[in-house]
Amino acid sequence: MSVTSDLQISTTSRRWPEPRAALRLIKPVTWFPPMWAYLCGVVSSGVSPSGQWLFVILGVILAGPIVCGMSQAANDWCDRHVDAINEPDRPIPSGRIPGRWGLYIALAMTALGLIVGYQLGPWGFGATILAVLAAWAYSAEPIRAKRSGWWGPGLCGLAYETLPWITGAAVVSAGAPSLQVIVIAVLYGLGAHGIMTLNDFKAIEGDRATGLKSLPVTLGPDRAARVACWIMAVPQVIVVGLLTYWGHEIHALGVMAMLAVQLGAMRVLLRDPEGKTPWYQGMGILFYISGMMIAATAIGG
Repeated sequence: MSVTSDLQISTTSRRWPEPRAALRLIKPVTWFPPMWAYLCGVVSSGVSPSGQWLFVILGVILAGPIVCGMSQAANDWCDRHVDAINEPDRPIPSGRIPGRWGLYIALAMTALGLIVGYQLGPWGFGATILAVLAAWAYSAEPIRAKRSGWWGPGLCGLAYETLPWITGAAVVSAGAPSLQVIVIAVLYGLGAHGIMTLNDFKAIEGDRATGLKSLPVTLGPDRAARVACWIMAVPQVIVVGLLTYWGHEIHALGVMAMLAVQLGAMRVLLRDPEGKTPWYQGMGILFYISGMMIAATAIGG
């Protein structure tokens, strides 16, 4: 018995998307991480943004509202049957985004992202192409990386944190970022795998019913939460070690302090992973991204 034959997406006589539902489709709350990562890239480059503020502002808008917003629309379209189980009030299954409008919005924002990315020069345009490919590979068949609890969050973390970080550094410096920038950006992108895993906790029922093998489904909530915490913590420990080795001891202590707060929050999370995940996402992640900027400031010197 197929899920798609059993689930009924709400029908409606509406011809056009409801404006508020269209805004919800592109999830403004998700825009901040890639926007912040782009700014971390700008800071870590060590190049003054003076005279380049247009590239900085355009890159932040591209990373957040446009490309991240597009990825959310694409994900909601590809997940419309899963959302009919987990969140039937979402824009597409509720019918407030009727017909194939969810797909049309995602495609239109893809085109817009490529146009804007082209304005940022070869580095910005190349990164935009990679980001668009990653967004569709995560959600759409035949790749649909989100079917795996390992590959999906990994791809998402690298696309949300590593790629915009490296892009921000490359755009303002008009060249390849330093090895230090790349290494720190990759580490924080890998750590974001754990953040994305925690995001899967809200969709356990639908993921299980539709065959998505997220870590909360395959490992169970308790083990998945422990794995997520390890994945978030270990890259930050490596960042502390690298900053110390590179002579940025004060900044290393700052990142260590941010990690210490997260470890305390993780203890609370692990007592009740399903119940405390929303709390941790609002509290613990704040200190994760604060550590990102501290590290960016160190290597941008």
